[in-house]
Amino acid sequence: MNRAVQQASPHSTLKKPLNLALQGGGSHGAYTWGVLDALLEDGRIEIEAISGTSAGAMNAAALAAGWASHPQDPHTGAREKLATFWQSISDGPGFGSWNAATGSDYSMEGNPFFMGFDLLSRIASPYQLNPLNLNPLRDVVEAQIDFEKIKQVCPFHLYLCATNVRTGHAKVFTGEELSADAVMASACLPFVFQAVEIKGQAYWDGGFMGNPSLFPLYATNAPDILLVAINPLERAQVPDTAAEIIDRVNEISFNSSLMLEMRAIEFVQRMLEEGQIQEASPKNRTPRFVQRLFRRKSAQEAHYKRIYMHMIDGGQDLLEFGASSKFNTSWEFLSKLHDLGYHAAKQWLRYHWRSVGEKSSLDIAKVFL
Repeated sequence: MNRAVQQASPHSTLKKPLNLALQGGGSHGAYTWGVLDALLEDGRIEIEAISGTSAGAMNAAALAAGWASHPQDPHTGAREKLATFWQSISDGPGFGSWNAATGSDYSMEGNPFFMGFDLLSRIASPYQLNPLNLNPLRDVVEAQIDFEKIKQVCPFHLYLCATNVRTGHAKVFTGEELSADAVMASACLPFVFQAVEIKGQAYWDGGFMGNPSLFPLYATNAPDILLVAINPLERAQVPDTAAEIIDRVNEISFNSSLMLEMRAIEFVQRMLEEGQIQEASPKNRTPRFVQRLFRRKSAQEAHYKRIYMHMIDGGQDLLEFGASSKFNTSWEFLSKLHDLGYHAAKQWLRYHWRSVGEKSSLDIAKVFL
């Protein structure tokens, strides 16, 4: 990957509003970095809101920080910040700094440091293994992202999802709640890090309840949501080793909330198409339209927002890499993921850009039902 970021040169002066939904997945989040890099370089999207979880939350915050820091050229500022952020992750301590990658899948399974850590994490908690609660990712987030500037200058909304440990409910941080703590809560894997405490509440990774959360995007003016997925929905082979079974269980659990939200969207959109419910006008849209289905109000009285769904399916692009590679922070690997995401976004722009604002380019029923 060429680290130099050239100034964006839009293909057209016509911009289209778009909401971004960014999934989490450890180091595989560098794929999403590549997607965002291509979208920002293209210059035709007008970001209205970003919802992100875990690595998706980090990408969202880094993009917003770069955007806010360069008001004269926000696209280039955001691209530079994303590149610097991921370079800082690679430069910091991690398994990638110990020649971790073995084989073409960049897995950690041949790395004694990772294997030892993985074994210990299954028999001891992070409170025992890391009593000082050290987290090098926090150092990167705090050094790279100016949350006060984001709150003051950023023109679009950020929604960062975490899971409340005690209640099991999704928590979406936004507005004045945005902070390094919120990002770390969104990325807090419970077997790796101690729960993040914010205002007396403990939080784990948002992937358990929203990977990413789509419902905050329903209340925006833009009808389009681009989902950048990096967790495989399907695998051809049935896992038959303990490690493979655990990895697949994690993939399924981290996709479950997304699948439920996608099914709800498909249900409402199908009812709109069949004329069973009324579509809201731009001046009379119902925020969080899915919630209306559960209120004591007839479908004839309620109005529902039409949503156009799009997806860049990084999960399929990343199938060749083992789940343990999500802990690989080597620059070679992160650069490879960036390039995969960059080219996938270029392909999406080429074949589906015309659909934005007009129709969905994702067949929800085919992919999620």
